[in-house]
Amino acid sequence: MNKSNLRALLTPIVLALAIVFGMMLNRFLPDRTQVSASSEMFLPVTGSKLDLIISMIQNSYVDTVDTRQIVENTIPVLLKDLDPHTVYIPAKDMQRANEGIVGNFGGVGIQFYKYLDTVTVVKVVPGGPSEKAGIKDGDRIVRVNDSLVAGVKMGQDKIQELMRGELGTKVELTIARRGEPKLITKEVVRGSIPVKSVDVAYMLNDTTGYLKTNTFGMHTYAEFMQALVKLKAEGMRKIIIDLRENEGGVLPIAIQMINEFLDADRLILYTQGQAQPRADYKSNGKGQFKDLRVDVLISEFSASASEIFAGAIQDNDRGLIIGRRSFGKGLVQEQRMLPDGSALRLTVARYYTPSGRSIQKPYNEGKEKYYNDLYNRLVHGEFSQKDSIVFDENLKYQTVGGRTVYGGGGIMPDVFVPADTTGVSRYLSDVTRTQFLYEYTFDFMDRHRPEMTNLKDYKQIQNYLKSFDLVNEMANYAARRGLKRDEKGIKESYQVLRTRIEAYIARHTIDDEGFYPILGQIDNTLQEAIKQ
Repeated sequence: MNKSNLRALLTPIVLALAIVFGMMLNRFLPDRTQVSASSEMFLPVTGSKLDLIISMIQNSYVDTVDTRQIVENTIPVLLKDLDPHTVYIPAKDMQRANEGIVGNFGGVGIQFYKYLDTVTVVKVVPGGPSEKAGIKDGDRIVRVNDSLVAGVKMGQDKIQELMRGELGTKVELTIARRGEPKLITKEVVRGSIPVKSVDVAYMLNDTTGYLKTNTFGMHTYAEFMQALVKLKAEGMRKIIIDLRENEGGVLPIAIQMINEFLDADRLILYTQGQAQPRADYKSNGKGQFKDLRVDVLISEFSASASEIFAGAIQDNDRGLIIGRRSFGKGLVQEQRMLPDGSALRLTVARYYTPSGRSIQKPYNEGKEKYYNDLYNRLVHGEFSQKDSIVFDENLKYQTVGGRTVYGGGGIMPDVFVPADTTGVSRYLSDVTRTQFLYEYTFDFMDRHRPEMTNLKDYKQIQNYLKSFDLVNEMANYAARRGLKRDEKGIKESYQVLRTRIEAYIARHTIDDEGFYPILGQIDNTLQEAIKQ
């Protein structure tokens, strides 16, 4: 058989075997669609692993899900192991979070209190939208637009939310007014309502001024300067600046305020972080009050910018720090906006006082222990005994004048003043906790509003109140509300009760200009500062 005949014979057999082999091989290989889908899982992608997972859920998950809510829930988990002050602020909370910093909000311009299910106007903001619309102190608010607020279970926050809104928008208030037989409807155009950052400024005596500020916001410096100029014109030669319960705010504002008291080229503070080189902040010598004596009051609730202020005054030997060790918050946050209007307040550096002290207390043992620090201080006796504080000799620093100061977290005062326990009793605690003391003062003011309207300062108010047996009246009021009289507790706390009652009535009458001067009469930290 020649070769051509052999090739002709074998060709059909080879083709048949190839077809059979191909069919067998195909059984053991995935189809093209399977290979394609599997390959996609390993294709290069842009962004992080988290971006990829969110994309997978969004495009391939079996059910419909709200990936935006997944992201909102995930962000706090991402941040939980960072420092205690790196926080995420959802877009819905941004306006409220920034009010203290910006210094205003859109509202109707009233202070109100919900007493016995009745929303009562305590004070109308002078020159504000409600005053222009004819709202008066003592008016009862029945409705806000179509929402009934009288006689229903609704918290103050919800009522406040109803009254706030965008500037220029209208809100209809339905009110009941004493002497008017029918309800009155007033249309109020929401305006810019200032958030006051300087609570009060007044003269304690012929030469000593007192100024209390609750934050460091965008308008604080202007309020601060206006108050100091006024007090100086009244004869002030020493200023006591009260930063107790002031949790901080905007760093540049604090620097402006400190600058007013320092000679040129004095270090105010410096900041430094892993991604940020050291940045020094120094005085320019243009301050108006470089010769004014300065004392600063602090407490365990003074934080951040308050501690920067106190530390700069102390390390430059510019004045005395009086009170108790401050909170210990010395981390720098930058607020970085996100596309949906939310923000991340990210810690980027630490604050250091001029002597080199880090203000920040340790947080490496977790956030729970960090925030329990104040309770632990109380248990260890730090609020009552200076000697209970143990200083770390490795954290010893020197002021400009050579005085020794210590780091380790917070600012230690030059003059320690223990927490005042004078007049403390179980009854005082109970009548405060139940709000009966405060509610009595509101009820008193409401009943005596006509004759108190013309009282202009705290001295006139205290003189007017002399004829009233305020403590016993309050105790009887509380008893009618369910808190049994405690004669022993009333006697032990009599002076504290009397002063607090007078202070609250004064606040209802003329705001903080009445409250703080009266409360200051039993404020042991303030009284110690006056002696210095």
